[in-house]
Amino acid sequence: MTFATRFAGRLLGRLGAGLLAVSLVGLAPPARAADLTVSAAASLSNAFRELAPIFEARHAGAHVLLNFAASDALLAQVRQGAPVDVFASADESTLDKAQNESLIAAGTRHVFARNALVVITPIDSKVPAPKALADLREPLFAHIALGAPAGVPAGRYAQGALQSAGLWAAVAAKAVYATNVRQALDYVARGEVDAGFVYATDAQAFRDKVRIAFDVATPTPIVYPLAVVQGSRQAELARAFVDFTLSPEGQAVLAKYGFRAP
Repeated sequence: MTFATRFAGRLLGRLGAGLLAVSLVGLAPPARAADLTVSAAASLSNAFRELAPIFEARHAGAHVLLNFAASDALLAQVRQGAPVDVFASADESTLDKAQNESLIAAGTRHVFARNALVVITPIDSKVPAPKALADLREPLFAHIALGAPAGVPAGRYAQGALQSAGLWAAVAAKAVYATNVRQALDYVARGEVDAGFVYATDAQAFRDKVRIAFDVATPTPIVYPLAVVQGSRQAELARAFVDFTLSPEGQAVLAKYGFRAP
């Protein structure tokens, strides 16, 4: 089910519940779970899928709805009025835009994790693994996956590193662009490309299908901020989710999936 379809259903459900309430005046309304929608960068998928049920167990009646995509796509959804309560991005610049547009609640923004960029190759590749960015110029690496820089933070981090090394033009000519970092990971895992740029946490999640060739130094540190979305209907619960993510328990889950402390 798509993001838009799911929330259209929620809206219809609310309308239906309102009509039902009118016909049951005088009777106690049935208990409703508090839906908390968390939109998070695709690289957070595994960690947040484990965080969500733990948070629900700590907050009776809470139901966390997770929505994963590239950070830029998530920002576009928030701009369009999607009923999002918490927004977690894979870079500061995307949340900067949200903040400048008054899309996040003041005082709720926090960096909650750090990551690293790596170059990976298929685990069964017959091609010798590259040892440095300069090796990606070699004809052996004909197709290289990375997130599209215009819409994917991981792609922007890769582009920045390659530009600093004077290699952007050479690699861009071989690029296979992905709509998010997990798609770039899939391209490598399936052997559809010779190498790819992903986060270290993604490589860890697919360590049975890809291997890390080397770490990539990025001009901009890879940090993950999150914040409560302005106008959230579950503002108190959203703040609690932010606090939980920053708590020792939340940080332990993130560390399990390779994320570093803020």
